[in-house]
Amino acid sequence: MSRVEKKLDALDSMKVYPTQLEYEGNFELLNRAKVSIVGSRKTSKYAREMTHKLASSLAKVGVCVVSGGAMGVDAVAHLGAGVSNTIAVLPCGINVKYPAVNKNLLNDIEKNGLLLSQFKVDEKARPWSFVVRNELVVALGEVLVVAEAELESGSMRSIEFALKMGKEIFVFPHRLGESSATNKLLKEGKAEAIYDIDAFVSRFGNLEESEVQEDAFTLFCKTTPTYEETLSKFPSRVFEAELNAEIEVKNGKVFLI
Repeated sequence: MSRVEKKLDALDSMKVYPTQLEYEGNFELLNRAKVSIVGSRKTSKYAREMTHKLASSLAKVGVCVVSGGAMGVDAVAHLGAGVSNTIAVLPCGINVKYPAVNKNLLNDIEKNGLLLSQFKVDEKARPWSFVVRNELVVALGEVLVVAEAELESGSMRSIEFALKMGKEIFVFPHRLGESSATNKLLKEGKAEAIYDIDAFVSRFGNLEESEVQEDAFTLFCKTTPTYEETLSKFPSRVFEAELNAEIEVKNGKVFLI
């Protein structure tokens, strides 16, 4: 665990600059172009797929994805970007892996990406600490993407912070009756819809020039390993692959789809 000593200009947009900021992992990610992605914990298949595709495409052009380490949209955003291309901001002490269901993911980010926290070691998450966490997530990104959110959700605080900071807000287009918060933003002209992910990503780099290679996980799965072997070697990547129907598990074996 280390303390961020260097002043981060991006955080000047916060109401109060953090009195302390602890980190674990690759500090250099803070020097990269960054996009914040937030949204519902209970999310639709459509939002998961779009979030994963967006985060993956951003990572391919060198953009670091920032989110809050929570279930739902946050986890998908981290996984889509890849643990080496993401920053997870915690609502608790840097050594507390919250939520527990994302422990493996957060451990992977700690080793390969970056964890940030404004809280003391061992401090537990509390209702107010999520709000503090959300402000930091929004401040770090050049823009905010709200993948899916309802009017009464915690994502509304992130939206409020973005509006106060003058950050551009982007959302995915949803059907009527779904994602009421993002649809309201569009209606009021406070957000722009992402109709074409490649076009959005082109703001930050050229996807056509990025190298797309088979990753170690895909190559490993081509050997038809057992599920236990795969889970042991790629704990968070297995979750991502199952979520996006990239693999199928039959009789204890993993098969690429």
